[in-house]
Amino acid sequence: MSVDDTKRALCLVLCLLAAGCGDDDDPGGDAGGVDGGTQEPDAGGGPTEPLTVVAMDGEHVHFTVENRRRVNVEVDFPALDQRYGEVIMHFALRCPPDGGCDWWDRRGALMIVENPGVPEEEEQRIEISRFVTPYRVGASWDVDVTDLRPLLSGRRTLQVFIDTWVGPGHANGAGWLVDVSFELRPGALERRAMAVVPLFRSQQPVYGDPARSIPSQVPPVTLDVPTGASALAIRTFITGHGQGNAENCAEFCARDHTFSVEGEAFTRNIWRDDCATTAAPGQAGTYTYPRAGWCPGAVVHDWTFAVPLPTDSTVEVGYDVAAYENSCRPGVTVCAGCTLGTGCEYDGGAHTEPHYDLSALLIAYE
Repeated sequence: MSVDDTKRALCLVLCLLAAGCGDDDDPGGDAGGVDGGTQEPDAGGGPTEPLTVVAMDGEHVHFTVENRRRVNVEVDFPALDQRYGEVIMHFALRCPPDGGCDWWDRRGALMIVENPGVPEEEEQRIEISRFVTPYRVGASWDVDVTDLRPLLSGRRTLQVFIDTWVGPGHANGAGWLVDVSFELRPGALERRAMAVVPLFRSQQPVYGDPARSIPSQVPPVTLDVPTGASALAIRTFITGHGQGNAENCAEFCARDHTFSVEGEAFTRNIWRDDCATTAAPGQAGTYTYPRAGWCPGAVVHDWTFAVPLPTDSTVEVGYDVAAYENSCRPGVTVCAGCTLGTGCEYDGGAHTEPHYDLSALLIAYE
């Protein structure tokens, strides 16, 4: 074969290879509103490059003349048919340069508002993350929210809430600056969520009052199972609050919490004893003390567990907590067991009503 014949053969091979690697299957398109630009599909139809969606950058949460305890932002996520792998939420609390961080530990949450534009008291919210602020310092953490991808798609209204009562000019701090971003990573998943349905929106059932059982305050719920689901799971946040009661419930007492699903019980003892090593360091206050599912200056860990797929098209879910009577409460026949030396009346300080903060989602998988 001559040199010219060799060149022609080589050109033919290269042309054939190029034809086999064309871009006919490239969907193109721009993931509007997010950093990262156009994504190329991998062999399984998913993007091949990571993508970062910045939701909040220094949003100032505070309470002064202007009430910014709740802040809403519009966020554009990639469509659900862009089949990313893991989704990691990066969350940070920073201290305002003028006035510093709030001095106190405050409950907080990141939520999706399903019906934006209505009055605050009419908002329908889905809790995707919960946290408690640290005493006087900043904090940051990462959370795997891969199973919430059906919620994190398209245009969404995200809301951050911090139960703060300080702001610019206050002697106890100027509130918080909040940063939130979502990192969507390419890759395959062992199981992929197809739908996320609210099971129990945020509720605060009182604990230890015989006249108000937990099931009477949080009645069982029956939901339709999303069509095509091959598996189900429940993702829940549970934290205990209130002190000075019998056994120092519900903030400082460990209790079993049980979900009943299709006749099967799923139980976990809600307690957090790693605060000294997992919460934001350098805080003031009692942040190292164990608590019922939370620590000052730390994210609240979700409890996610698989549940049986029902034989019909609906699933019934109930919730309860281990039996307990608070003998240190208003109206009790014999006042006893007040842990912090108070009387039985609640005083908003050393003695507050014991209750749990509960929310739960039903996750359906392809």
